[in-house]
Amino acid sequence: MYLVNGHHYKLEDRGFAEALAGAHAAHERPRCLCRGTGVAMYVARFGDDYGIKRMPYTGSQHAPDCPSYEPPIELSGAGGVLGSAVVEDPNSGLTTLRLAFALSRGGARAAGRADTAEVSSVATGEYGLGLRGLLHYLWDRAELTHWRPAFAGKRSWAVVRARLLSVAARSLARGEVLAGKLDLPEVFSVERRDEINERRMRQWGPAPGPPSARRRLMLLLGELKELAPSRYGFKAVIKHLPDHPFMLPERLYRKMERRFERELSLWGSSKASHLVMIATFDVNDAGVPSIEQLSLMLTSPQWIPVEDSFDEQLVQRLVNHGRRFIKTLGYNLPSCDRRYTAVLTDCNGQPTALRIVVGAKTDGEPAKHDPEYGASAIWSWHVNSETMPDLPAAGTPICGAAATASGVPHQTAPRE
Repeated sequence: MYLVNGHHYKLEDRGFAEALAGAHAAHERPRCLCRGTGVAMYVARFGDDYGIKRMPYTGSQHAPDCPSYEPPIELSGAGGVLGSAVVEDPNSGLTTLRLAFALSRGGARAAGRADTAEVSSVATGEYGLGLRGLLHYLWDRAELTHWRPAFAGKRSWAVVRARLLSVAARSLARGEVLAGKLDLPEVFSVERRDEINERRMRQWGPAPGPPSARRRLMLLLGELKELAPSRYGFKAVIKHLPDHPFMLPERLYRKMERRFERELSLWGSSKASHLVMIATFDVNDAGVPSIEQLSLMLTSPQWIPVEDSFDEQLVQRLVNHGRRFIKTLGYNLPSCDRRYTAVLTDCNGQPTALRIVVGAKTDGEPAKHDPEYGASAIWSWHVNSETMPDLPAAGTPICGAAATASGVPHQTAPRE
């Protein structure tokens, strides 16, 4: 339920869109009534449409089963980038991103790409997003970290792609809309092969200029299908992109094997999991795409990110038990700095942080109810000393809006 200009509306009510347009014109802050007197929201314009969005850094003030709820930023790596590498503007509805990797390179580097290509996992600077940080930002804002039983069987690559593009269309990087730099493969169709390839070639742009000219790098985000040797180095084949394998210099391939050994081994052992690649690439004079930098992220069959086998076990148990939860992501944090892996949102209105502990128990662990971490309760699994404990009991939702939660970044987008 929302309060707009003194009137109460549900998301599906007739007249809600007109009320949002009026609030936008009057610079009014609607309120989400999931708690008490409500939580301030803002109205953003998307072309001819208007959407109601939560104010920056207020997600944890909403009821846990409210569509606008987000775990406290202290529970994930988001706290290290919000306000510095990720800056939201409620007036425009746009988010400005500061990146810690290049989106262009000089012609002189072209000949030495194999010596300069890098595997990117964590930003080198505190105030910029690395490739992994950018991937986590997109996944988080697309709310692909959110799960509830009603989503089962409905989260296909087409849904994932549409959500990611929606976020990228409202994100700015280096002064340009991120969507214009991002290649997210369309769902492949043999019947539409030619038109899909034509659109891709237009997006990739004309052939590069002379060798001395700076080359524009693009971003690839897709599901990895295969890694294989090629006649020169290695190649990465992306699902829904069968006609355009991406070249990998051997040095980059070897670094990727070492850095992402855990993700690659888990991916190889599970046919149902997805391995998502984000990479910078350019297209050479022959029209062949070559990867410059990359990062990998393993996900469950439901496209929920997981870091290792323990993470995977916990996420799968949550899904199998029909729980509602939000997965937390590391952004620029090193993979070893685990913090919390997820937050349950169906425990009688009390958010419960889930923590996986590798190593022996210590006296310095947070209490089961620790306000410092912004959660009403904390559940821990010490993987070295015990089997997975029973999950906290589920309860009755306290927020009526939960039944209409869209799981998308703003409340006028198509539902899952």
